Amino acid sequence: MIYAIIEIFPYFRAFAGAFLAEFRNYYYLCVNFTHNIMLGAIIGDIAGSAYEFNPTNDYNFEMFPPEASFTDDTICTMAVADAIVSGSDFGRTLQDWCLRYPSPMGGYGGRFREWIFSPEPRPYGSFGNGSAMRVSAAGEWAQSLEEAQDLALRSALPTHNHPDGIAGAVAVATAIFDCRALAESALPLTRENILHKGLGRAITSGRYASCPEDFSVDLTAARNRFDETCQGTVPVAFAIILESSSFEDAIRRAVSLGADADTLAAIVGSIAEHLWPIPPSIQAAALSRLPAEFRTLLTRFATLSVNHL
Repeated sequence: MIYAIIEIFPYFRAFAGAFLAEFRNYYYLCVNFTHNIMLGAIIGDIAGSAYEFNPTNDYNFEMFPPEASFTDDTICTMAVADAIVSGSDFGRTLQDWCLRYPSPMGGYGGRFREWIFSPEPRPYGSFGNGSAMRVSAAGEWAQSLEEAQDLALRSALPTHNHPDGIAGAVAVATAIFDCRALAESALPLTRENILHKGLGRAITSGRYASCPEDFSVDLTAARNRFDETCQGTVPVAFAIILESSSFEDAIRRAVSLGADADTLAAIVGSIAEHLWPIPPSIQAAALSRLPAEFRTLLTRFATLSVNHL
């Protein structure tokens, strides 16, 4: 018996070590950050995953049904974060992450899937909303607007080298950076301040209006309209932020619009998390659906981004 215990002890110690490391990642993400870095985009993705091809207009939809899962949006978000913290090539890192998870819920778009499995992937002029949904790490890591926009540009170029694809990524990173600054200021989070201080430069950089005052999106017209372009998604995300009053409200408005639910909610969530706190129950539900390496990277990114700032 003693010999048997001695023989299995190293395995038990390894298991216990892995369990404690995973628990530390989970606790760190849930407790140590009021605005959980990149978790907003991931929550939006998972919340919208069940409704991407089964759209709903019910504001009170079930946010985390049993079939809800992360999709390509979260995988690509992880890849951009990994490239930033590792200093690695954005294209190679994006391809590597997608090859590790070749069959996510909902799959990959046709041209992007060809890019993933190409031995020599090249940009293909996309202006799809994929560049905007994966960019949150750029806006969260940056110490300056110039850095946020440069990282956004570099994250888009491997696939989305069309001007509108680049503009979508840069606009979302700009919104994240400026909403971070607004939330840290003493200004109240009124619609006026969110429009001018949080989204103003994003609106003009994306060429969605010549000035914030002229920005207008008819959300009724966008209802039940599946648009996978940056031009058709990013302005809608900004409009939803302007109509929202909390993080959960923003996610519910995005998904129940009946559009490209997971991607729209991922973009909305990436901005909303910097304006309003994420309810702990929503944090926990999303984190429980992520593989261990995702949570490890989130913890690493959160730790290094604080030191980077």
